[in-house]
Amino acid sequence: MSAWPWPTTADVALRAYAASYSSLLIEAALGVQSLLASPKGQEKAPGCIRHYGEWRVQCQHSPEDRSMLLVTWLEEILYRHEVHDQWFLEGAMKIEEVNGALTAVAQVTWVVADEVERELEIKAVTTHLLAVDEVQAGVTVPSPDPDVPEFQGPGWYCDVVFDI
Repeated sequence: MSAWPWPTTADVALRAYAASYSSLLIEAALGVQSLLASPKGQEKAPGCIRHYGEWRVQCQHSPEDRSMLLVTWLEEILYRHEVHDQWFLEGAMKIEEVNGALTAVAQVTWVVADEVERELEIKAVTTHLLAVDEVQAGVTVPSPDPDVPEFQGPGWYCDVVFDI
């Protein structure tokens, strides 16, 4: 597992790790899904009928900001399952950059969201304590919580707080 929840006051936070920025977005999305789904839902989701597609996301107000692209991507994950009944299951991501503007392009596998039992509702992705950083080889990022391991580079990590 590459994403761990940690408690905050009246909210829930998530730390994710990955080898690359594009992989970090996928790991963070999988972390969100693990927060939302009940244990039964997590077990059942991979066995549901799979659908495939391409999801493209760009942060309109800060198109060059990697942190805000992560927030926008996670908002898209929540929007897709609430509005389009699409539960993100897995994906492969690439980041396109045109004139400094970043676009996340994901080839995704999704299942019908109503088939996945949930135990938590996330109201919003916040920028409170938001961190998205590349970690150089040999550098250690300390844990924010005893249940979250520390991370040693090279790679990327993020901390995201959700309003529940």
